[in-house]
Amino acid sequence: MEFPPEDKCPNNGEEFGDGIDRLTSLLRRIYREQAGQALEKIRPLLEEFGREQHGGSGYYSERDVVLITYADSLLRSGEKPLETLKAFAEQNFKGVFSAIHFLPFFPYSSDDGFSVLDYFSIAPHLGSWDDVSAFGDHFRLMFDHVVNHFSARSEWFRAYLDDRPGYEDFAIEVDPAVDLSLVTRPRSLPLLSEFKKTSGQSVHLWTTFSADQVDFNYKSLNVLQKMIEVLLFYVRHGAGILRLDAIAYLWKEIGTPCIHLPQTHDMVKLFRLILDLVAPDVSLITETNVPHAENISYFGNGRDEAQMVYNFTLAPLLLYTFAKEDATILSEWARSLQIDSRFTTFLNFTASHDGIGVRPLEGILPQKEVEWLMGLTKAAGGRVAYKRNADGSGSPYELNITYIDAILGNGSSGRTDKFLASQAVQYALPGVPATYIHSLLGSRNWTDGVELTGRPRTINREKLQAETVSAQLRDPASFRAKVYNPYRHLIQTRRRQKAFHPNADFDILNIDPRLFAIKRSIDGQILYALTNISSQPVRLKLTDTELADMMTDVLTGDCFDIHSLHLEPYRYLWLTAVS
Repeated sequence: MEFPPEDKCPNNGEEFGDGIDRLTSLLRRIYREQAGQALEKIRPLLEEFGREQHGGSGYYSERDVVLITYADSLLRSGEKPLETLKAFAEQNFKGVFSAIHFLPFFPYSSDDGFSVLDYFSIAPHLGSWDDVSAFGDHFRLMFDHVVNHFSARSEWFRAYLDDRPGYEDFAIEVDPAVDLSLVTRPRSLPLLSEFKKTSGQSVHLWTTFSADQVDFNYKSLNVLQKMIEVLLFYVRHGAGILRLDAIAYLWKEIGTPCIHLPQTHDMVKLFRLILDLVAPDVSLITETNVPHAENISYFGNGRDEAQMVYNFTLAPLLLYTFAKEDATILSEWARSLQIDSRFTTFLNFTASHDGIGVRPLEGILPQKEVEWLMGLTKAAGGRVAYKRNADGSGSPYELNITYIDAILGNGSSGRTDKFLASQAVQYALPGVPATYIHSLLGSRNWTDGVELTGRPRTINREKLQAETVSAQLRDPASFRAKVYNPYRHLIQTRRRQKAFHPNADFDILNIDPRLFAIKRSIDGQILYALTNISSQPVRLKLTDTELADMMTDVLTGDCFDIHSLHLEPYRYLWLTAVS
């Protein structure tokens, strides 16, 4: 991962002593009179870890593309899933993806990995840390740091219930009579869950996501120490990118919304500073499924919080754009992707293990349009999940459906070109693109899985048989191959274009409402990414005086007269100067 030539990393030269002074100042802001004790717990971890480099500068270039997958997305009889995935990845993903984001591969009790039993182990049925490290020969590794909560069936929680020294303050005990109505809720489940301690005392604990996911008490220095230990453990095991899961809810103060609190931002700054000191090539990405302005607040001042944030608005707004066959709102929003710092960028994605969040549409689409999207989702075989509001009412939180089925809708189930056009838009935007393995492999709604688990999110978490998938990819007539082969080519082509550097200049063009058009440029390369997002042909011309009359589509090698362009429905072109 590279810096633009004129820049260099703002943190690689920091002296450890100077960093400790900054660390002390930050701890003082978070923990006040306990800052000295906090430093006493943290400093030995940093000194033991030392200063390491883990391959790369911690920045990103046009060659960076992330694959999102569970360790067991692909299965083969008689083989550990991590071994199966590695063999498949080496055959299919080398030269395509620069990094692999492993969704939680730890022992867990619920939520497909996000209720962690042991932060330091790989679930035995998946493989081992050696299996994970083996991916590092060809891919940068991205791990989840599940920072907000831990499993109610973990050894840490048992230690809390037992009041064992060092664990007695791990959870947040709250009197159920306290008014918590201001708290922002991402779920419709109760905020507090009752447990009985070994002593017989009943306690009500903060459980933002479920009764099996107990929120950490970050006012505890014991929690602080343990989670920094986990952070450094992942770096030592090869993590080049760390995803801070559900970070927005980390710090709690009764009488506030308990989301995006100043202390939460300070904790992100703390994690960032620690990495700057001991592993400056490792970067952070914050997972905050919230409206755009709230989301980008985790960039901080551009150098002190996350290097990347998930671009959550893209997935639902792009879906809306294709459903309406009108790119006007998408184009207007895309102009906001300008950021001030060259050391931060977006992670652009349309599908993940979760659903398509609709909260990021707040302030962009009126509620009636969100409800219209909900109706389309249900018609295409999907589900809608809800959250509980402060007044006790419910509102939609996410659409549970594969992105392919969401884009194709109820009337064009065989049109791979429509889905691929949506991905061409994603891959042309400023930022680092990421693709969920089920999107790349052309997976459809797994409704049998939803019936099996009773959980709507299962719809896009199917476990696939590797041999079956490989056979389908070899068959050019199969739906998987019709998605996979052009998608793979699109990614490989993108990685060769300097104009797709995450921080290359861009300009959103207003040419036709049926067209999403973006101009990217850097170091002399100018590239026009044009996508027909409609079912109607579009004729257009480019009038940029910098251009020659003829340009090449880097995806096909075909030449086009820029004064007379014709795009069939869902056709996309990446045009640059003829060489």
